[in-house]
Amino acid sequence: MKRTVYIFLFLLVTSLTIPSVVQAQCAMCTINAEQGTKNGNTQGNGINSGVLYLMAFPYAIIVGLGVLWYMKYRKKNLSHD
Repeated sequence: MKRTVYIFLFLLVTSLTIPSVVQAQCAMCTINAEQGTKNGNTQGNGINSGVLYLMAFPYAIIVGLGVLWYMKYRKKNLSHD
């Protein structure tokens, strides 16, 4: 059972740490960016950067909560030893 858990955790960590190129936008933003780049503007790059910037905050919050939980769990475990 432990081996299965370790394999699952390894695959989960590996899949989360391997970078992938993602450019996702809503339909209206895509049309706006395409029209802007056709006219020589660089709006598409700004929109992609903004989407990635906004996407980073939920992950940062989750990591922060995980660290806080780990530190609290670790303190509780050390006091019982």
